[in-house]
Amino acid sequence: MIRRSFEIMASSLRMALQELWKNKLRTFLSLFGITIGIFCIIGVLATVNSLQQNIQNEINSLGSNTIYVDKWDYTAGGGPDYPWWKFVNRPVPKYGEIQQIKNRTSYAKYVAFRIQVTDNVEYRGTLLNNVNIYGVSDDFENIQPLEIPWGRYLSDPEFNYGSAVVVLGHDVAEKLLGATDYAVGREVTIRGKKLLVAGVIKKQGKQMIGGWDFDQSVIIPYRFARNIMNELKSDPVILVQGKDNVPSRALKDELTGAMRAIHKLSPTQEADFALNDINDLSQSVSEAFVGLNIGGAIIGGISLIVGLFGVANIMFVTVRERTSQIGLKKAIGAKKSIILTEFLLESAFLCIIGGLIGLTLVFVLAQILSRALDFPVFISVDNMIWTFVICVVVGIVAGIIPASQAARMDPVVAIRSK
Repeated sequence: MIRRSFEIMASSLRMALQELWKNKLRTFLSLFGITIGIFCIIGVLATVNSLQQNIQNEINSLGSNTIYVDKWDYTAGGGPDYPWWKFVNRPVPKYGEIQQIKNRTSYAKYVAFRIQVTDNVEYRGTLLNNVNIYGVSDDFENIQPLEIPWGRYLSDPEFNYGSAVVVLGHDVAEKLLGATDYAVGREVTIRGKKLLVAGVIKKQGKQMIGGWDFDQSVIIPYRFARNIMNELKSDPVILVQGKDNVPSRALKDELTGAMRAIHKLSPTQEADFALNDINDLSQSVSEAFVGLNIGGAIIGGISLIVGLFGVANIMFVTVRERTSQIGLKKAIGAKKSIILTEFLLESAFLCIIGGLIGLTLVFVLAQILSRALDFPVFISVDNMIWTFVICVVVGIVAGIIPASQAARMDPVVAIRSK
């Protein structure tokens, strides 16, 4: 039975190929509709999925299983609707709270402090504007691992003594000193202070949501940074990373109690701090992209429906042209199911070819966009599977009515037809 089914499928595919080759214009028109439909659906889904993946990667780069203690709530939205009045008078995190958090939490693995300003960096008269200057504590690298291909990262003694050393971002080193390997050992000036370049961070690439943007940044020890920055006005943040296998929710609950105790808040008082969980940001992004995926699928689906009617029309013409062949097959014993299967396979095969062409066009376009815009666009395995499934379903739907008509034909009437 299985062997017989494969023989029928092979015979149907050969016949389909012959018909496609014999009627090139008709084939092109049929494939064009399906190709455009698949191109629209997979193209939109691939773009949306790539955008989502890139944003998720940027969010994950903020620190896995990490909570940002800040006075600002990162999930409260943005733009003119952001309730800044609710958070602006809250106290900012302080460096001294790091040790208290370590003492009051058992789930915290690393706790780091960061202050930040945007200012100029100078080297021998060359001035680079709008550079992010991060003053960080020693645990920062454990939460934000950085690859330093040129030179080294800041050492523990440099953190402890607040040494005048700096790690440059890739773009900062190239624009300011001309080459990354040349930067190590040179002295740059930040806010009137000379700092020795200890290392250069590996290029991170463009970021869509901002993030740390290490390419356009420099990192200096916190104890030195507080000498050239006003700590209370330099956007201070405490980063807390949970221990391995500790859920972020458990860490957040424990951290809530610790911060309320540190701020001496009574049970009835509202929290005057925000605990921004990176996992919550990631979930919010995933939820936001659900609607985009649905919208993209609907847009592409409309194009695919046009292709479906084109294939159905071609299948009606094909059945009419092969009426005498159908009658002959039924006269020598072919069952309705065999006739039905042959035409459904031909219709599905036609859609699969169109889908593969559409998928190829999406792949080519993805490569062009990835190189031209420095934005990685990729076609996931799920999208490839969806292409095949959609094509088969569309082929069956488009061919079911003409195939049913062919299967119900009277053999005598069919043979006499011209």
